[in-house]
Amino acid sequence: MRFNITDAVKHLIIINVVMFVGKLTLGDGHLFDELFTMYFPTNDLFKPWQVVTHMFMHGSPAHLLFNMFALWMFGTPVEQRLGTTKFLFLYFSAGFGALMFQLGYYYFDFYTAMQPLADLNISNELLHNIMNINAIDGDMIKGEILQEKMIPLLNEAHFNTSISGPQFSALFDLNVLNLSAMVGASGCIMGIMVAFGMMNPNAELMMIFLPIPIKAKYFIPGIIILDIISAFTGQSFFSPSNTAYMAHVGGAVLGFIVMWYWKKKEKDTYRWN
Repeated sequence: MRFNITDAVKHLIIINVVMFVGKLTLGDGHLFDELFTMYFPTNDLFKPWQVVTHMFMHGSPAHLLFNMFALWMFGTPVEQRLGTTKFLFLYFSAGFGALMFQLGYYYFDFYTAMQPLADLNISNELLHNIMNINAIDGDMIKGEILQEKMIPLLNEAHFNTSISGPQFSALFDLNVLNLSAMVGASGCIMGIMVAFGMMNPNAELMMIFLPIPIKAKYFIPGIIILDIISAFTGQSFFSPSNTAYMAHVGGAVLGFIVMWYWKKKEKDTYRWN
């Protein structure tokens, strides 16, 4: 079978690969992450351009390989049908939708964690500094490190109020949330997958770990449902546990909305009055 790839898909893959090589080779492995990863807006490392650049960052070779394979497999036929301009609009719309859904999910957790702190009368500056404490040891964020590093900040701010267990837990949750970061093209690709499914509902697809052909009209909604379950239960099915599941859902929703609008507009254009 002849290998086909369309222009936009090819250039998107090239950009993603170049960004990953830059991540590995420049700035001792941290420069690209600090500049281009999407950090929670309260994080000192957050920059406005990250709302776009995070779509071209990946956490590991496997993450990059899987996403680029999916982009080629689903993106090429979608771009062939839509054309380059519409394809890119769909791609980035899904990416922004993914970001909005995941940030909305994070902000829900943020305001939930803020509630136990209502009676603490902690200043915004002190709270910001506590949230930006680096309490990471290896791959874990540890409460004892956070507690140890909080003490000088509390003393400097002349904060003498006792912090209860639930309040410290809330501060820990805020610290974890503040360190949350988003990378990857998965949200964009979910939008492209939805577009592919709407164009080819009876196309048969298979998962690597489940080599059974399933029609796209069942396969893609099934993946979205699993992402929703994972987001609210923490149960991971086929993705790593640190996957931004709501980003997948957001990309799929925006992909559906864009395709639905274009399909409706096309019907309206050619409808008999």
